Amino acid sequence: MTVCQDTAFISQSVYAKKLRPFLPPEAFVPKRGKLVILLINLVILVLGWMIADKLDQWSIYYLWLYLPLTVIMGNSVVVLLFSSHDLMHGSVIKNFRLMRLISLLGLAMLWMPPTLWKAVHNRVHHNHTNDAGDPDRNYLDAQPKTWGKWIQNLFVPSAEVHPFWLAVGMTSAWGVHTFRNLTSVLLFNRETVDYVPAAFTVSPKDRRAIAWEFLVILIIHLSILAYLEFNGIKLILSYFLPIGIGYAGVIFYIYTNHMLCRMTSVNDPLVNSVSIRVPKIFDLLHLNFSYHTEHHIFPGINSDYYPCVQELLKTHYPEKTNILDASEAWRLLLQTPRHYQNENTFTDWSGEKVVTCPLSQE
Repeated sequence: MTVCQDTAFISQSVYAKKLRPFLPPEAFVPKRGKLVILLINLVILVLGWMIADKLDQWSIYYLWLYLPLTVIMGNSVVVLLFSSHDLMHGSVIKNFRLMRLISLLGLAMLWMPPTLWKAVHNRVHHNHTNDAGDPDRNYLDAQPKTWGKWIQNLFVPSAEVHPFWLAVGMTSAWGVHTFRNLTSVLLFNRETVDYVPAAFTVSPKDRRAIAWEFLVILIIHLSILAYLEFNGIKLILSYFLPIGIGYAGVIFYIYTNHMLCRMTSVNDPLVNSVSIRVPKIFDLLHLNFSYHTEHHIFPGINSDYYPCVQELLKTHYPEKTNILDASEAWRLLLQTPRHYQNENTFTDWSGEKVVTCPLSQE
């Protein structure tokens, strides 16, 4: 295990400036071919629903045969988020209108309007990673115990979480994350909203775009439900289970990205982000999303080159790079509280248990 030490912070731009000369120019050229990955997974979902439409004609004893397709569709939900993520960072195409249209389809199963994603992820999260302004961070102990904080405390992996609620959270925490940010922006659009970890605002133009995009996403989901005739078996096997599996896959990565890390006053990806080691098949399927520190240094790079960036980090910053086996990251999440008492200390809901960030130790 390689963990960061409590050394001086270095900003993301410094890392990028130092490492970019060691990377080939083609690493920064948009790779249009990755649109095919997004479109293939959209087709997988559509074919899954077309097959599911016939499930009422199947004998009840053969319905289990659909389950492998359920799992494949669940993985497609994961891939749609990660491929849309790369698309929105400009590493696939540069045409904004086409990018917005395709990402609207890619993010529809995640209930995430692309204009909201551009604001919450590209603009706010990447510029305020794990600082007080990051909407993706753990809640602060000092923040009020709102419904948003209560739900996150109930769902997220921690030393206190109940296994049942952790399982529920794996399939629904992404939805809670989206709901919090969506309602914060659409209903209030103020930085004083207290039920999100960190509220942010968008322009009136973007606010209208988010509302219209959400309406389109709602119509897409209602159309799917209507196509499946609101049939219980069809919906469970081809809609709710794939979405639940997909959300669980997505949130596993998200939990390990930053939640173990300390807060930082300077956006230092080698301190506030974690890369995890997963079986190579998942790196292949999920566009190297496990290389998350590398992504935070070069958000717009072709994800095929994340492993090259990691090797450069091991060479130039071996003492700071956070690289954990996925199982080790998960173990540490389940051994520590999930609220920040201060920048380098976790505490629980009651404020009684205090644990130093494990990634700050040698």
